[in-house]
Amino acid sequence: MTRHDSELWAGFEEMSAEDVAGPVWDEPVPINPRGPLPDFPVDALPTWLRAMTAEVTEETQTPIDLAGCLALAVIGTAAGGRLNVNVRGQWSEPLNLYTAVALPPGNRKSAVFGLMTKPLLAAEQALIELTAPQRAEAAAAARIAKAAAERAEKLAANADPEKVADLTASAVSLSDAAERAVVPAEPQLIADDVTAESLTTLLAQQEGRISILSPEGEIFEIIAGRYSGGTPNMGIFLKGHAGDMARVNRQARDAQYIEAPAITMGLAVQPAVLDAIGQIKGADGRGLLARFLYSKPESLVGRRNLTPQLLSPETAATYAETLGRLALTLASWTETATLTLSPEADTVLLAYQRVTESRLGKGGSLAPIINWASKRDGAVARMAGLLHLATHPEDAWNLPIGPETMAAATRLGDYFTAHALDVFDAMGADPALSAAHTVLTHLRETRTTCFTKRDLFRAMPRGEFPAMRDLDPALTLLEEHGWVRQQPPPPRNGRGGRPPSPRYEAHPRATPGA
Repeated sequence: MTRHDSELWAGFEEMSAEDVAGPVWDEPVPINPRGPLPDFPVDALPTWLRAMTAEVTEETQTPIDLAGCLALAVIGTAAGGRLNVNVRGQWSEPLNLYTAVALPPGNRKSAVFGLMTKPLLAAEQALIELTAPQRAEAAAAARIAKAAAERAEKLAANADPEKVADLTASAVSLSDAAERAVVPAEPQLIADDVTAESLTTLLAQQEGRISILSPEGEIFEIIAGRYSGGTPNMGIFLKGHAGDMARVNRQARDAQYIEAPAITMGLAVQPAVLDAIGQIKGADGRGLLARFLYSKPESLVGRRNLTPQLLSPETAATYAETLGRLALTLASWTETATLTLSPEADTVLLAYQRVTESRLGKGGSLAPIINWASKRDGAVARMAGLLHLATHPEDAWNLPIGPETMAAATRLGDYFTAHALDVFDAMGADPALSAAHTVLTHLRETRTTCFTKRDLFRAMPRGEFPAMRDLDPALTLLEEHGWVRQQPPPPRNGRGGRPPSPRYEAHPRATPGA
């Protein structure tokens, strides 16, 4: 080494690797045991429904779970409480479901809902037009009855004493007839932002069935008590899932009974909403949470294909024609039909029930979600009925449910079980853990290797981090687990002013490929 070289490298022999490249990272400790969740098993759907689900997913560049869960909900809407499935003995299940998919904003939820529900809205409009003459006739009859009653009352009031009794009796009879005259409401298949009271009235008007299909989660705020002073109002939502009799009381009318209400729900909510519904007073104890089939897919934002394959006209037309015809056919029914299981399908379901039962006991994998898991087999039976209806839209009610359909329903059951375990785990988790998971997910998706606290705050959802100090528990937890580390603050220049925002480095494992 020359004298020049020795001067150049003087002092470097005393430096460590950390002095040159920074502190060496230790292996980070996982902050969340959640593994990757399964994708929606779209192959469980019949051909026409599978094709629509897959192509809508491709065109909108959204997780398959969103269109898949909505596919089940639209078939439930078409079924409209007109079908149930007899499982065994006295055990029957109605063919309606509650599904909730958790996705952050910007995931084109409205576009997927628009494509998947369009045929139902068209069927609803067709029903309105088909029943218009009947409703006009009933309205005219009601007006005539009211006018006749009013004339009879005037005659009785001005009658001679010897005629009063007869005219009064006639007036009372006509008044009673006018009160009982019913004008059918316009047919409605889908509702959105509706209070519990309005929903009950809708059920009475719509012969006991209605669907709530919405790309927002406002219905949870309504259940939590938005319109009832903060008092949860979930009774009709419990009865509408189970098919338990509901009663409607109206002024100046006799009470109305909805013998077997059937509510279908297909919702898309922000993840924070899904985590928060566990805080609704009584939601778990009364079984509301156990009635939903949950899905928490990974967002594709940031890695979407900008030139995807578009939904083919043939697929869209087949979907619209099949779903629309099914909805119109079942809307005309006045009685409920019962689907049955073939012996082979019963064997498949019984085997699934044994697995469920074996995992519900103490220490079993389903014990932490026992309330939800206790309804799992019933949900599988309902999904089998919906898949059967979609597979045989012309005559499903004349055919028993086969083993292949039941096996497909059990795959859906396994999918929803994995997601339910994750959802209920998040509901009971330490808020700092959930917040840390959100921050770490952001670092991974954006491949952020260095950041300031202020920049991170600007990138975080305000619903979860309203103020910058709300980041502190998450950053502390991530530091403790070795996922980030705070850099030493730069030296101050003595001029005062606001101190610089703390700067952090992210572990290389947190930002693969960065």
